[in-house]
Amino acid sequence: MERRTFVATLAAMAAGLAGMPVRSSTGETEIRYLRPPGALDEEDFLGRCIHCGQCGETCPNRCIRYFGLENGAASLDTPYIVPRDKACILCMKCGEVCPTGAIKPLQRELETILDGVKMGHAWVDESICLSYQGKTCGVCYRACPLQDVAITVGRLEQPHVTDKCVGCGLCERSCIQMPQAIRIAPSHA
Repeated sequence: MERRTFVATLAAMAAGLAGMPVRSSTGETEIRYLRPPGALDEEDFLGRCIHCGQCGETCPNRCIRYFGLENGAASLDTPYIVPRDKACILCMKCGEVCPTGAIKPLQRELETILDGVKMGHAWVDESICLSYQGKTCGVCYRACPLQDVAITVGRLEQPHVTDKCVGCGLCERSCIQMPQAIRIAPSHA
């Protein structure tokens, strides 16, 4: 192992052990993540989550992961979702099994989801979105479980995200661009 890599690894481990989030050279948290649907705000969520793992066990899409020390000691063993890797399908099963209410139980109904799910909000980088470059795409629109509510399309299937986006990440997961032209800004950030 090179000395530079070794020193960087030690620094990352020390930051994790000190309860500090690991930061990149640009100051960004290394992992852009979402909390499961129905999760309380970050401080309350961390105070209530007992790290039982039931949310991930019940998830039919297997999108829920658990933090090690990479996000600091306060997040250790708490559930998170990385939308580009595997997005949430809004089945709402995680809230049904959460024993502490860190993830609220919500019915899988449109109004309940719109009122109770605040994972994040999608935004479109028009400079790299194919539909804004004169090529019809629409993949993100077709992936959205809340079509014509959270996202609409215009000419050449140009995506327009509305204020009703709950941040499930299915649009980001499905985007064929690299880097993706549509991303979720997490609500906990």
